[in-house]
Amino acid sequence: MDKKNKVLYVIKKLDELFPEVPVPLHHNDPYTLLIAVLLSAQCTDERVNKITPILFEKADNPYEMVKLSIKQIKDIIRPCGLSPMKSKGIYGLSKILIEKHNGMVPDNFTDLENLPSVGHKTAAVVMSQAFDHPAFPVDTHIHRLMYRWGFSNGKNVKQTEKDAKRLFPIEKWNKLHLQIIYYARQYSPARGWNIDKDVISKKIGRKSIINKLI
Repeated sequence: MDKKNKVLYVIKKLDELFPEVPVPLHHNDPYTLLIAVLLSAQCTDERVNKITPILFEKADNPYEMVKLSIKQIKDIIRPCGLSPMKSKGIYGLSKILIEKHNGMVPDNFTDLENLPSVGHKTAAVVMSQAFDHPAFPVDTHIHRLMYRWGFSNGKNVKQTEKDAKRLFPIEKWNKLHLQIIYYARQYSPARGWNIDKDVISKKIGRKSIINKLI
């Protein structure tokens, strides 16, 4: 099977397995999504979804957030890890949104990536899931599967994103990146990988990896 047909197979199989893909992080608007994505760094979506209702009850917009102290924010988000850095980021970006963007989350990569603690992946998630702008955020799951499937060399996430955008149709990006995440968690985890369950990798994956598991 050549690479073009492998790509078509992946799209078809993911559509069969995950016809609907809800956004994993609970949110109400672009601001609450931005905060949730920031909190998800090195933290599970499940834990973030337990913490954000507590935080958003006190402040679900930048104007209310800056009324809290950084210590108050840090104490609430502590279970998500990296709370000193994340609390400063949340407070700082909220202040900038008020001062420079009328309290609104900008819908472009440049302004998003200029916000404290907002990197390219976080910006891509917001652009994709909040504004429906074609983007292909690459997390550890996508990075892993793109390598296992032989679609990228695994060198770095920047290269993986470039390869994903080159291989997959732009109109599929926003749904597909979520489908791959759901698939990776359920069928192709980093640990405890069962190749018999991972139907996509077993069919199209790198032989050098698959043969070790069979």
